[in-house]
Amino acid sequence: MSKGKNKMSFEVLENETIDQCLERIKKAGYIPVRRTEKPIFKEVKTGGKVDYEPAGRQIVFEAKRVED
Repeated sequence: MSKGKNKMSFEVLENETIDQCLERIKKAGYIPVRRTEKPIFKEVKTGGKVDYEPAGRQIVFEAKRVED
């Protein structure tokens, strides 16, 4: 039996639902064990002041290989 990576990270891609990402993880032979979300901000300049507004979020699943 060949040894592959035991852990991998899968990011939910743009125009992809969480369910589609989970299906992609399953097809790759992994099972998700942790979900993390990071906010994405954009700079907005108003006058001489720079503000940061939420622009989205990045969702990453940490997954481990399914044992056969």
